[in-house]
Amino acid sequence: MEAGERRLEDIGKEMLNMDVLYEILCKVNGVTLCAMACSARVFIPISQNEQIWERICMLRWPSTRQQEIKSIIRSLGGFRKFYAQCFPLIINKQPFIFDVDNSGLKDAEDWFDEDEGDYLLEELSDTSPDDFISIIDVVFRGNSIGHKVLHGIPGSGDLHGWFSNCPFRIDSLNCNPNDRREGEGGGFMLIHEGLPTVVSIEKERKDGRLWRAVWDEIRVSWIIINRKTNEMANLASWRPMSGQRHWPSDEHFVFCFGSILPAHQSLMREVVRCNVVLKCKLLSDIREEESSSFLVTELSMQFEDMAGAHLNGRQSLLVLKEALNSKKSMDHEKVLNSYTDYIRAQSEFKEEKLRSQGRVDTMCIMCGIVSLVFLCYYWF
Repeated sequence: MEAGERRLEDIGKEMLNMDVLYEILCKVNGVTLCAMACSARVFIPISQNEQIWERICMLRWPSTRQQEIKSIIRSLGGFRKFYAQCFPLIINKQPFIFDVDNSGLKDAEDWFDEDEGDYLLEELSDTSPDDFISIIDVVFRGNSIGHKVLHGIPGSGDLHGWFSNCPFRIDSLNCNPNDRREGEGGGFMLIHEGLPTVVSIEKERKDGRLWRAVWDEIRVSWIIINRKTNEMANLASWRPMSGQRHWPSDEHFVFCFGSILPAHQSLMREVVRCNVVLKCKLLSDIREEESSSFLVTELSMQFEDMAGAHLNGRQSLLVLKEALNSKKSMDHEKVLNSYTDYIRAQSEFKEEKLRSQGRVDTMCIMCGIVSLVFLCYYWF
């Protein structure tokens, strides 16, 4: 192996000088660059060049062209570290096993349990909503539709107040879809190039050409950074995981991105689903001569458990803290399969819970009938 590596390195030195190698490696993606650095020592110095990694990051995340984000990335250790931690996606490698009778899931009223609240606050003693930075990118066909940087968690306020006990939610974008002037010129995210023309909603319902075009090409990245620990991860799935056509009306489309995150041990949950929801509205008039346009009306993030209940602020901060240090994979197909396995397990869990609830209801009804018969016999 070493002899083959030395031979490859000698050939590289004989045929190419370092400047030519640099120009070649500037054209490859991050995965290829890492593979070449592992194949021969001659590529290692070039593969550590920050300018190359900066270019790779700008192609992947258009928001990294902004000076503000460049400064953030450099303060965290540079573009090479940023790519290494944010290109792989979080993956769950544990099987999904849930006990309906002892699931550990909590109803909404249990969010306000004072004992749990005190314990979680103790766990969060070294964590604040202000520690987190969100870098968000929406890309369509390789072109940036929009990006945003969020310092802290909007609306978090006092950790002991409203934020702690209410369902956690981060709204990156929330605009009025009826205001077309603001949508087209006010800095909102608009998709209009390369979309197939919608002749009629009825035809779109049948063939779904517009839906498939957006589904195949839309990409979302939601990177969370902990400034205190310098840890970071992409919580979105890059590609859509699920979606809904024509909901709640004919012009609306919903795309769901996300990941399956490990839950903090104090939450009595094995895993939590991160939901990144992108909502779009069809803007253009339905005419053959006009191309279609999509306005992104909402981009948000929430966490939910296996039963579909949303986590509150304190619980979500613990999930964020745990997720940034969780296992990741460069094989995005495995991440998709893990997400699909979770959805399947969640569906089976809910069905079994309904069956279990049905058995309990039946027993209650039978007990009621027996009691009624006994009372009738006693009185009459």
